[in-house]
Amino acid sequence: MKIGIIGSGNIGTALVHHLTKIGHEVKIANSRGPETLKDVAAETGAMAVTAEEAAAAEDLVIVTIPEKSIPELPIDVLSASKAIIVDTGNYYPTRDGELTEIVAGQTDSAWVASVIGHPVIKAFNNIYAASLAEKGLPAGSPNRIALSVAGDNESEKQVVMQLIDAIGFDAIDGGSLSESWRQEPGSPAYCHDLDKEALKTALEQADQSKRAESRAAADEQARAFF
Repeated sequence: MKIGIIGSGNIGTALVHHLTKIGHEVKIANSRGPETLKDVAAETGAMAVTAEEAAAAEDLVIVTIPEKSIPELPIDVLSASKAIIVDTGNYYPTRDGELTEIVAGQTDSAWVASVIGHPVIKAFNNIYAASLAEKGLPAGSPNRIALSVAGDNESEKQVVMQLIDAIGFDAIDGGSLSESWRQEPGSPAYCHDLDKEALKTALEQADQSKRAESRAAADEQARAFF
């Protein structure tokens, strides 16, 4: 596939390594410009490009940036895209400020979709970046880590789930985008390196009435990193 990645942090860097390794054509961009991505391009064979060029990728666009930076994306390009758009983001108030729609109950990725004017698939957010980079295993391996994929387009979810399997992880259907709160920060499914059955259980155990409380606890834990 022809894939664009917007964001060169830990998740974006891990994904560009995985995806180029299995033969996909990847363009990667960040907010600082292509010249700052020469090293990762040289290491992986990816193309360092502008955010507009990454957003124009034909098949898949992965957005992996802080929520506060979503409004700075090339929204005109993304809103017109015919590609699958994947959002990996997580809302942390300490970093991102108060996003009133999310505070009022909208899921993190539903908010992203509303800002960019395009449906999204939620994936790659419920795992530590280091685990994503280093802990992939062949299909059928014991204790293979699972990732949850949420979204409203079943065929697009299947494409993303197949991609997750190809880079070394199990994938499970996390339901519609409105259910993606089950894999947000502070939830039982978030950042615990769970196998498929354990992740299914964790998603089921999530309590929407505690969503704000769970987010606040996760935000406090992450405060030192921001």
